[in-house]
Amino acid sequence: MVDLQPTPKQQQVRELIHQFAAHAVRPISLQADRDHKIPDEFLLRLAAMRGAMSSGEVPAEYGGEGGGLGASKDARGRSQQNRFTLLSAEEMAWGDGSVLLSLPGPGLGGPPIQFMGTPEQKKRFFSIFQDQEKLHYGAYGLTEPGAGSDVSAIATTCRKDGKTWVLNGRKCFITNGAKADWVVIFATVDRVLGRAGQRAFVVEKGTPGFSVGKIEEKMGLRASETAELVLDDVRLPEENLLGGEAHYAGKEGFMGAMKTFDSSRPVVGALAVGIARAAWEATRDFVRENYVLARPIPRYAQLATLLADGARMIDAARLLCWRAGWMADEGIPNAKEASMAKAYAAKMAMKVCADAVQVLGAHGLERSAFVEKWYRDIKVFDIFEGTAQIQRIVISKRILKDPPSF
Repeated sequence: MVDLQPTPKQQQVRELIHQFAAHAVRPISLQADRDHKIPDEFLLRLAAMRGAMSSGEVPAEYGGEGGGLGASKDARGRSQQNRFTLLSAEEMAWGDGSVLLSLPGPGLGGPPIQFMGTPEQKKRFFSIFQDQEKLHYGAYGLTEPGAGSDVSAIATTCRKDGKTWVLNGRKCFITNGAKADWVVIFATVDRVLGRAGQRAFVVEKGTPGFSVGKIEEKMGLRASETAELVLDDVRLPEENLLGGEAHYAGKEGFMGAMKTFDSSRPVVGALAVGIARAAWEATRDFVRENYVLARPIPRYAQLATLLADGARMIDAARLLCWRAGWMADEGIPNAKEASMAKAYAAKMAMKVCADAVQVLGAHGLERSAFVEKWYRDIKVFDIFEGTAQIQRIVISKRILKDPPSF
């Protein structure tokens, strides 16, 4: 039976995170957007809560929190980490979506190491996050100028030279790429082989030939760092090939990349829900203060309908995300459901944010207004982690392969 009800402990921590978002995150949000940076001292304060709010948490056996604030298990002791991450992500995004993306930790680089890495690799690359005195980051290097949503088209090359691997290529739009201690880089031994030719490596900061290109100037989520990474004859020892060579007898490199998305796409959906909820609440409050919807005026009826539709869509998107998270916790394949959650939540949130700007008018377009920021922030949620078009391809392929029973 599907049980999406948060446990009392989870609800308690959810409320705690919401209060933190309201009283600590919101006050710095607009300035961080202008500065293109969240203060390091603020992020250090959040380091202790990293496990509770990051989809890339450090596993307990490698020095991590094992579920953050002790709220990632149900009454029977079964893991609910994915579900709890979704609850936390929504609340933090309600405060500012850039904050969650900027949290110290392995980030999107964590899942491929967890899914594909050897025990030695997991210990080696996760152990750095035991240091609570400094900010440490991991990153995920998949996107390229000519290969974003089409993962099979990556052009970064890798070739074996004795006991080392040599990587050449360029990655773009990498979250926390410039400040990451290590980055999981996907490359190909031969583009003709398609997915079967792909390999995943961990490239550490300071490796000769590995450098940061430009830091992107973005429309939204400006406080989150997004970088270009350059690999110019980067030489890596065999130990940096995730899983070892035997792991790549089939399409494991490609599947490792896809496995990450099964966990991260619902989180992206939850972030979109959090921003949409913030925009919807701002719209509701503005309407309360300026209109009496009980009066028989056509425009007022339209406003009431807009608010009702927004509430309905936010609730539907949240439930899609929760279902995908429940499946991940239960070990049930969830690629279709993860794509459904991400695709619907992003489109929903763009509409809710656009409606907020429409209703607030000039008040919503002021640079000092949160609504203007949320409107800029939300567009990327329809793009990163696979565009809406790619999500529909994923969904349709799985529906045709295994038709759903309703």
